[in-house]
Amino acid sequence: MFTDGQLIFAGFFVVVFIAIMIFSYRKDLKLHKKYYRGSLFILIGFIIFIALLFVLKTYLH
Repeated sequence: MFTDGQLIFAGFFVVVFIAIMIFSYRKDLKLHKKYYRGSLFILIGFIIFIALLFVLKTYLH
């Protein structure tokens, strides 16, 4: 399905992309802690809301 060159490129791309993302996140860690302090609670609330919608859909269907 894929050639060896395509698989090597995809693997290299994934490794480099993840490394750059980790580097960028660590570089901006102080800013994230300062400006995005309550974002974890918003994420948890969003996940609970989606789960609640799924449960209601399953229960009412």
